[in-house]
Amino acid sequence: MLERIQEIENVFIPMPDGVNLAARLFLPRDAHAEPVPAILEYIPYRKRDLMRTRDEPIHRYIAAHGYAGVRVDVRGSGDSGGVLEDEYSPKELSDALSVIEWIGQQPWCSGRVGMMGISWGGFNALQVAALRPPALRAIITLCSTDDRYADDAHYMGGCLLNENMQWGSLLTIYSAYPPDPQVVGADWRDMWLQRLDALQPFAARWMEHPWRDDYWRHGSVCEDYAAIDVPVYAIGGWADGYSNAVPRLLAKLSCPRKGLIGPWAHTFPHDGVPGPAIGFLQEALRWWDQWLKDRDTGILDEPLLRAWMQENVPPKPQYETWPGRWVAEEQWPSDRILPQVWYLNVGHLDGRAAPSQALSFSSPQTTGVRAGEWSAFGADGEMPRDQRPDDGGSLVFDSDPLAARTELLGAPLLELELASDQPVALLAARLCDVAPDGSSLRVSYGLLNLCHRDSHAHPQPLQPGRRYRVRLQLNDLAHAFPAGHRLRLALSSSYWPIAWPAPAPATLSVYTGTSTLRLPVRPPRPEDDRLPAFPPPAAAPATLHKKLRHAPMRRSIEIDLTSNEMVYTLRSDGGEFDGAALARIEEIDLELGSLMTKRFRILENDPLSAHTELTLRGEFRRGAWGVRLECTSSLTGTEDAFHFHCRLHAFENEQPVRERVWTLVVPRRLV
Repeated sequence: MLERIQEIENVFIPMPDGVNLAARLFLPRDAHAEPVPAILEYIPYRKRDLMRTRDEPIHRYIAAHGYAGVRVDVRGSGDSGGVLEDEYSPKELSDALSVIEWIGQQPWCSGRVGMMGISWGGFNALQVAALRPPALRAIITLCSTDDRYADDAHYMGGCLLNENMQWGSLLTIYSAYPPDPQVVGADWRDMWLQRLDALQPFAARWMEHPWRDDYWRHGSVCEDYAAIDVPVYAIGGWADGYSNAVPRLLAKLSCPRKGLIGPWAHTFPHDGVPGPAIGFLQEALRWWDQWLKDRDTGILDEPLLRAWMQENVPPKPQYETWPGRWVAEEQWPSDRILPQVWYLNVGHLDGRAAPSQALSFSSPQTTGVRAGEWSAFGADGEMPRDQRPDDGGSLVFDSDPLAARTELLGAPLLELELASDQPVALLAARLCDVAPDGSSLRVSYGLLNLCHRDSHAHPQPLQPGRRYRVRLQLNDLAHAFPAGHRLRLALSSSYWPIAWPAPAPATLSVYTGTSTLRLPVRPPRPEDDRLPAFPPPAAAPATLHKKLRHAPMRRSIEIDLTSNEMVYTLRSDGGEFDGAALARIEEIDLELGSLMTKRFRILENDPLSAHTELTLRGEFRRGAWGVRLECTSSLTGTEDAFHFHCRLHAFENEQPVRERVWTLVVPRRLV
């Protein structure tokens, strides 16, 4: 395969303001004689080192099959010049238009460009498509979102996610990494100092926007779906934090589109965990051939949405594969899927309403410890565990054992009549599959800051004691409940460490009889048995790397039985090199490594005891050159404000270069 391609380790793409963006090219060997379409991936994750072993299997495969793979570092990252200002900044998107124009003018390019990416690259593929650069003809967006406020790592239902601190700390240290002297030459140190001096604590910036304001509307293509007119293939995984966007994009876009949701975490489907992984790159080629080479691949004759219908499994911290089968719908929303209404009666889910009663509950602050990660990445210990301990801190409604197998596809909708004794409160709702042995498998969940009951843009405090009707849409799912299993709806007033707690313990009162749960029941579709099988995973070989220091992932929960404090701790390498805290890439004579520790603390009865802290370390070494960065950040809260602290140290050959310290007070604003 490699003999069919030519690789150019680095080229600089000039921007109108004089900044150069660094790109790595993967070209068919005859592309200069016979120009080909190009596939752009545009992200801030360092094309030459951190993402090298991830990029090469993808872009080498693309190039070997007749496309130019173009992997570009966003401004201020990797070997690109300038400063990384924020996620999806106007400058980033403007640069993307210039990059696409440059690609289309190259002698090896046919003038047609596609854009593909996962996570950040999936986000900006949608955002750039909405800007309509002439050369862009189609995109594939994976594990991304159309709504930066509703479905990203910052807020969920108006609740502040702890993922905001983790991701913000990671982006801060990533933005502080230097360019490679082998690529940029003697200017590397001046470029590095420019980055360090312009650095900002991203987590705090995002906390300054707790409502859905213009900051989040920027880059949210849901503000104008009609702006996207190129074909969109949207892909996600049920274990990922972004799967809700796929059904929304299918429902709202008017351009040619297709959706695929597998069992996977935040990974490419050819590396998909939980499995089964599929031949994603072959599927991508069918999409590109259809739109960039005008070949009828038959992909448009297939159903609009294809999804992995998950079977019940015993709850575990991780799964190698998730049993199930592929199902499909010709349109979305599907008129085949009908709502099944369950009434919340006292302790029970019923098909008919019983007389209304008020049921009050106030959850321990540690409720949520069995939740797993907000978004799984395919690492050990990320998945939700048996929910019974969290069920014990919740108000629970169970159905009778199901008389027949019941398959759901779509988003459950909860409508509650409730009251609160506090002006600020959150509600967590979990849908679980309860087996005959009592084990409780979480299959979907949702969060709602009750101040956001009517609007994320204009929240209002609750009036204690007043009765409200609120709607909470849970995450989309595809799950088959076996006959004999029970449905369980569990409601809690806390969900730590997924979400930051309300400033005071709230007692919520739910009114039975008038509160309902609507489930999207999908009847059998005989055509599913005839769906063509995906080919097995395929990819090109990657550069080999050598592990120099191993750092296996460790997760632990400690409970102090004298104070009732719970401490959740994760220690891991950065994840780029298969558990290696330090690795060597011989091809570029570089050693690099990373370590992360995150710790969440809270007292069972005191939400103001919540404390998040993260420690990150990154290093790069080549011969006599070495750079190391260390970043620590923490978050606590009072009734009125968040208290954020971050300290970053930068070293060159073990000598201090810069120290940046931020101590900020951020108003809570009904969070």
